[in-house]
Amino acid sequence: MDRLFSPGAASANTGGFDTLFTALSILSILIVLLVGTLIVVFSVRFRKGSDVPRHRVPALHAREFEIGWTIVTAFVAVFIFWWAAGYRITDDKVPADALEIHVEAKQWMWKTQHPSGAREINALHVPRGHPVVLRMSSQDVIHSFYVPAFRLKQDVVPGRISTLWFEPTETGTYPIECAEYCGTDHARMLGEVTVMEPELYAEWSAAQPEADTLARQGAALFTAQGCSGCHAAASSVHAPPLEGVYGRPVALADGRTVLADEAYIRDSILMPRRDVVAGYEPIMPTNFDEILSLGEIAALTAYIRELGGGLPPDARVLRSPAMETER
Repeated sequence: MDRLFSPGAASANTGGFDTLFTALSILSILIVLLVGTLIVVFSVRFRKGSDVPRHRVPALHAREFEIGWTIVTAFVAVFIFWWAAGYRITDDKVPADALEIHVEAKQWMWKTQHPSGAREINALHVPRGHPVVLRMSSQDVIHSFYVPAFRLKQDVVPGRISTLWFEPTETGTYPIECAEYCGTDHARMLGEVTVMEPELYAEWSAAQPEADTLARQGAALFTAQGCSGCHAAASSVHAPPLEGVYGRPVALADGRTVLADEAYIRDSILMPRRDVVAGYEPIMPTNFDEILSLGEIAALTAYIRELGGGLPPDARVLRSPAMETER
């Protein structure tokens, strides 16, 4: 029956979506049948010339019916919202071991980059049975990354990095489409996801032309853009150290504690005055949004992530040396 409503399922993400879609379709059909049946019955029963008493004045209010119908409708709406929101919240949790691939949308193509540095255009090779997370950005207008066989669709908005993850379960080739009108050649913004066995994917990745990984590109940017002048270990400037910061809690000047994830690092580059680390002055320039592209910010994030990695959840909160001395 699933094939009647949607293409074949090729990822672990499809189960909840298909169940929800089927349930909403059945509910919609039942409502249409109910309303249609009532229209037909009333049209026949109260047609002109039918033998129905017409001298009685109908009641203008049926409070019990109105209250009951409102309660039932509200319950159904809240239940559907709870079900759909619960599915989305659960589905948004990216596995820790996910393979990270960066996707850049541009009129009218999809450009992808693998951890090894391998690049593709309108194509994406992934291993079967392993979670894959896509970090997506747009160079120009709003696009929407859509893979029907995976039940995935995510808008890609300029000035923002969108995240989407999936776990392919079936080998094969599946179409990528743009589900947001993005210009005259929108219909031609197509691509393919090729799901391969893990060993074949490893062979394919090793056979690609050598290229700098995203982290190596970030390391070059870290020096070229002057970041090392303040954040390097030997720097004389009083700035937060970045070694091992990724994935650990950071104490802020306003008393809050945040997790140093991709979003925090990106926001700290673009809006450095918003989340100032406790014990440090807000001396970082605020114009990096005019200097760095989203792709360069993604490269810097990848580099910072590799500077020692994260610590266990019970590790101490990042604080300034002065704060540690005070303690």
